[in-house]
Amino acid sequence: MANIVVFGSQWGDEGKGKIVDMLAEKSSAIVRFQGGNNAGHTLVVNGEQCILHLIPSGVLHPGKKCLIGNGVVLDPIVFCEELDKLAEKGLDVSANRLMISKKTHVIMPYHCLVDSARESTKSDSKKIGTTGRGIGPCYEDKMHRCGIRAGDFANKELLLEKIEKALEEKNVLFKHLYGVEPVDAKAIYEQVLPYAERLVPYLGDVSSAIQKANEKGGQVLFEGAQGTHLDIDHGTYPFVTSSNTVTANAASGSGCSPRDLDRIIAIVKAYTTRVGGGPFPTELFDADGDYMQTKGGEFGATTGRKRRCGWLDMVVLRESVRLNGPTELAITKLDVLSGLKELKICTAYKYNGELVDYPPQEQNGMAYVEPVYETLPGWDEDITDAKSWDDLPLTARKYLERIQELSGVTVGIVSVGPDREQTF
Repeated sequence: MANIVVFGSQWGDEGKGKIVDMLAEKSSAIVRFQGGNNAGHTLVVNGEQCILHLIPSGVLHPGKKCLIGNGVVLDPIVFCEELDKLAEKGLDVSANRLMISKKTHVIMPYHCLVDSARESTKSDSKKIGTTGRGIGPCYEDKMHRCGIRAGDFANKELLLEKIEKALEEKNVLFKHLYGVEPVDAKAIYEQVLPYAERLVPYLGDVSSAIQKANEKGGQVLFEGAQGTHLDIDHGTYPFVTSSNTVTANAASGSGCSPRDLDRIIAIVKAYTTRVGGGPFPTELFDADGDYMQTKGGEFGATTGRKRRCGWLDMVVLRESVRLNGPTELAITKLDVLSGLKELKICTAYKYNGELVDYPPQEQNGMAYVEPVYETLPGWDEDITDAKSWDDLPLTARKYLERIQELSGVTVGIVSVGPDREQTF
């Protein structure tokens, strides 16, 4: 069976959770390979909404192994809260089916404090729109080689020692740069200890779990968070997340070989949205943008923040294709466009007097581009009951065909509503 990577091709919020949930049915294991609880996947099954932040979306399917890879940064408090909520729904969240890599770095309370203190000192124009959940500071500690890893939770003496070491420098910053009270290492230790004890049974070797699943002929599904243009290297820096969101990180973030990645699915919202700061060339400030925002229910699953909305940007998508090499596209929220008389697609940018097909590589270059549009006819029909290509209005099919032509990638999946069944 071919392994599958699912990635977001825009700025996140493309509907990855729903597609992962659908594909999980035929997978034996689902792996989350990067990001933290700054991402939220909203699933709707039989009309009931379920929002996940850390645990892979496949948890809604009984018997599926759900793995959290080493590329993730895990908030133990959020993880335990998520376990409890899923257990209340009657789902099996035991260590028999959930595993956390011992190499996964852990978000500590002082990471959240650094995040909020740092952002509060910036002017509005300098804010990057962080969720304040300690994601960036945790990744910083990982690179600084002073991070707490999930495996450390099994060794209490080592855990306290590493907390003390991590706070030596941070307490200087808290006191002298951010003007907040220093943090007591022992208090932090006591705060996280109950959660650490709950996490220990879930610790394991995710690399081996992936290998065993493949050896048994099972399909492994790799689930990313956020989107390509929030990638720390390839996104709209500095308005990005703190990890690599591109498909190449599916291997390094979970502990397997790139040769294990077979089918790569780009999740593409039928229009474009973005949360937080940063350039957004096709952003709309008119009735069409309001229509998408309202009809699409465009609010962040994690933050509740209103999402900025705009026309589909093929320059952004073209770059995602180049960086990720998708074998197919999954178009989501196509139903949201029903009722718009005309649809626009950004096919190129004008930048420094030239026509460009890919985003400028200079920092903040996308803030100075002018989108070049082509216009297509819309449709009025309600498509939420569509079960196949032939059920779509001709103009909807033409819209999808144009996306295929401009991206060079086949549309393999279409979603026409939030429920699991509204996909073909």
